[in-house]
Amino acid sequence: MFLARSLVKMSGHNPLMRLEQRAAEADQIIEYLKHQVQLLKEKAIVQANVREEKKLMVENAKLKRDIEELKKQLLEKEKKRGVREVPMPSAEANAETCSKPTPPEAPAPAPSTAAAPKSPPSNDEAMKKKPAKKGGEKQEKKKQAAPQEDAKVDVSRLDMRVGRIVTAQKHPDADSLYVEQVDVGEASPRTVVSGLVKHIPLEQMQNRMAVLLCNLKPAKMRGVVSQAMVMCASSPDKVEILDPPSGAVPGDRVTFQGFPGEPDKELNPKKKVWEQVQPDLRTDGQCVASYKGAAFEITGKGVCKAQTMSNSGIK
Repeated sequence: MFLARSLVKMSGHNPLMRLEQRAAEADQIIEYLKHQVQLLKEKAIVQANVREEKKLMVENAKLKRDIEELKKQLLEKEKKRGVREVPMPSAEANAETCSKPTPPEAPAPAPSTAAAPKSPPSNDEAMKKKPAKKGGEKQEKKKQAAPQEDAKVDVSRLDMRVGRIVTAQKHPDADSLYVEQVDVGEASPRTVVSGLVKHIPLEQMQNRMAVLLCNLKPAKMRGVVSQAMVMCASSPDKVEILDPPSGAVPGDRVTFQGFPGEPDKELNPKKKVWEQVQPDLRTDGQCVASYKGAAFEITGKGVCKAQTMSNSGIK
């Protein structure tokens, strides 16, 4: 009885072991087949690349033959037209030529036929070619107008305009300087550098109206080019930006009664125009900015003023 039970157990256990063994063998076979498939794919890619390379080599050889044929046809046509034959260098010859220094060019051959003698110029042509008298040229230059920089020096030579400080920030390399972007009525704002950090808080510099001197020669200040100057009432211990009248807009010209004229395009630093005019720029007893008693005026809109500084210099 015991023996029979053992045989039954053994007969039930062996098939399970065989199935597990066969499953393991099947997994191995599947992995092997996967590996073989991958190898076949790689081999197919390599073969395709080789075929493509051979195809390109054949096409390249055909193109070379076509080029040589076209060269021959070109030479034949040039021969028929009487053009001297010049051998076309091959790719190898080109490579050798590039590696060698270029010899100096030979002088051009002299023309085979003598140049025809020139006919004498007519009287009209001779008159045209005669140089004008030097004395006449000097007189014409003197008559062409005295340059503007030699004109009378007064405030009319300064290009002062209303501007709006769009943005202001501290100079990256100077603690006492602001760098502003100022709209003075042009296509794009001007960059202006001002030493106002110690006198005017940064928040009061934002989006405010001011008076700008716009025809000073641009100057670099700690690496930033300044294209104008903010006009301020100034004393040793206080500075105030001049305010344009209400209603003034960027680009409005500042004028002075009794001092007509157009400003210089750019003040010549050697002529010291600004240095001669500046001492006469002051605020009066009512804080109105003026030059020799003539107010900084925006035509039809009013005068420019400081907020509190009377009888003070302007710069």
